[in-house]
Amino acid sequence: MSEGGLRIVVVDDHTVMRAGVIALLAAEDSIEIVGEAGDGRAALGLVERYDPDVALVDLRMPVLDGVATTTEIVARYPRTRVLILTTYDTDTEIERGVEAGAIGYLLKDTTREQLVDAIHAAARGETVLAPRVAEKLVARMRRPVQEPLTDRETEVLGAVADGLTNAEIGRRLVIAEATVKTHLLRLFAKLDVNDRTRAVVVAMERGLLRRP
Repeated sequence: MSEGGLRIVVVDDHTVMRAGVIALLAAEDSIEIVGEAGDGRAALGLVERYDPDVALVDLRMPVLDGVATTTEIVARYPRTRVLILTTYDTDTEIERGVEAGAIGYLLKDTTREQLVDAIHAAARGETVLAPRVAEKLVARMRRPVQEPLTDRETEVLGAVADGLTNAEIGRRLVIAEATVKTHLLRLFAKLDVNDRTRAVVVAMERGLLRRP
């Protein structure tokens, strides 16, 4: 830590959001904002140039997203701790951020005091999680091991996400409509859902389907 306080960079592609975070922290004597960036590639340049203690990184950004940026920072500049600051709190987003090496995961409804405390904790090497994020991680760990979807079930679910009826799915995959229904019942059971819409939502949350 430098004499002026913790050195941080703020990385977010939304200019207003980035300015808001900087404004929140501007009056904090223990924190010095040494740079800001609107995409992950620019963020890597800032980290290399300023060697910050903490990088506040959004998840969804152009050029290089937050997960890839986190992975690069952790691998190339291990002294800099990455703290994810985002609006996204799905299981998949949280897991990807943590697995990439982020020391913390905060949501953008975090208060100024919470953010300042989190930055200091992250700089000390302590894991920092928003309460809602922590709850999701604990709930995920307590779930029974999930049986994976077969390739055919994934194809059927993808067709459901495209808005196709059972008959249309059968024509697309060249299978009988009754077989489509069987696949749907099996994947409903695996995803613990009762309808097509919920199946698509849960599958996207778990990273089983790509978001449109």
